[in-house]
Parts: sequence; structure tokens; C-alpha cells
Amino acid sequence: MEVKKYKKKPVVIEAYQTDKPIKIETLEGTMQAEVGDYIITGIKGEKYPCKPDIFRLTYEPVSEV
Repeated sequence: MEVKKYKKKPVVIEAYQTDKPIKIETLEGTMQAEVGDYIITGIKGEKYPCKPDIFRLTYEPVSEV
């Protein structure tokens, strides 16, 4: 089996940081988001939480034109 490398396509997402613990219904089931976690809305409208350190490593702000 040949292993290949891939990179994510540049997709713009919407996200906000939560200021309280909340439960998020995701495609994988219910997930708990803690204070400071980012709540991301994916390309099909799905929502999921992301820890701040992972968010900062994965995403960057989009400059408005």
C-alpha cells in the first residue's frame, strides 16, 4: 500500500469562542465544549467544538475585502 500526503483545501469557516460550558450536537453525537473552546460551523452547517490551541494551529483570520 502506497501512503500519500494530502493537505486541506482552503475553506472559510465561521467560528466563535464560547463563554460558558455547552453541549454541541455534532455528526458524531453530543460533545461538551468548555469555556474558551471555539464552536466551528463546518461547510455543511454542522457544528463542533475545537480546543483553542488546535484552532490557532489550524485556522487563521480571513481579511475582509
